[in-house]
Amino acid sequence: MPTLLDYRRRIRSVKNTQQITRAMKFVAAAKLRRAQEGVFHARPYAKEIRRVLQSAMQRVSEPQHSLLERRPEQRILVLVLTSDKGLAGAFNTNVLRRAAEYLRQLQGKDVQSIAVGRKGVEAFRRRKWKLAGEYLNVSTHVEFRHAEEISKRIAEMYTKHEADAVYAVYNEFKSVMVQQLRLVKLLPLDPESFAHTAAEKAGDSGTKKESAELLETVDYIYEEPPEEIFAHLVPRYLETEIFRILLESAAAEHAARMTAMDAATTNAGELITELTLDMNRIRQASITKEIIEIVSGAAFAASS
Repeated sequence: MPTLLDYRRRIRSVKNTQQITRAMKFVAAAKLRRAQEGVFHARPYAKEIRRVLQSAMQRVSEPQHSLLERRPEQRILVLVLTSDKGLAGAFNTNVLRRAAEYLRQLQGKDVQSIAVGRKGVEAFRRRKWKLAGEYLNVSTHVEFRHAEEISKRIAEMYTKHEADAVYAVYNEFKSVMVQQLRLVKLLPLDPESFAHTAAEKAGDSGTKKESAELLETVDYIYEEPPEEIFAHLVPRYLETEIFRILLESAAAEHAARMTAMDAATTNAGELITELTLDMNRIRQASITKEIIEIVSGAAFAASS
């Protein structure tokens, strides 16, 4: 049976852990605020570049680009975004489980993966999945150069016919308590889907029909030929989309970690309360036992 000293040591240990989880919660909350700002700033930019690309596409008689080329999907590239650190609840588990489910659906095809985040890289290596690239320490401070590096690697593999289609699996930030698991197709670019996904990917509350009508009513005056603008916008659109995904994943990670650390802090407080009650019961029983021994001894001395 545990002694009072054992209980005191356990309570002290849990209190130290509670201090750590509380500090991690505050750190995650501070990082989340910065990540939210990045997400909210990236969404309008992604929406506008999609709108300009749609407008330029309408000016080109036959839009052609290597990233629009459609082929039978025999070689698949999957971009999986995880975190570099743990203690984020089910954030990484959900992404890796969804990626594993999707990869099992692609049996018989040549599948490669690009892992962003240490947790994803370690999981892919344990399962001996084919890695076409790995990027570490990205979610700590997401920068546009990260998106440029990843999009350059993806575009290179697609143009060299090393991949016929590119998909991304990541957690999209909705709110502090809600992160939506997404599986989206990055390549080949689907021009017809730009108008239908503007509201959804930009985080607007408008309907798809309203977004499509808005794209159709916008008219731009181009100084350069539309074909040249279109050729430059396609790779820029891919970079922007990957940058937005990185920001969404980073914000979702900080939100998940803040929620997990808040729950851990609360659980630690409840455990301290339970241990304190148990310790008090044992101490009360010890005091009662000592009183009984004293009274019994005094009664025996009086009788003798």
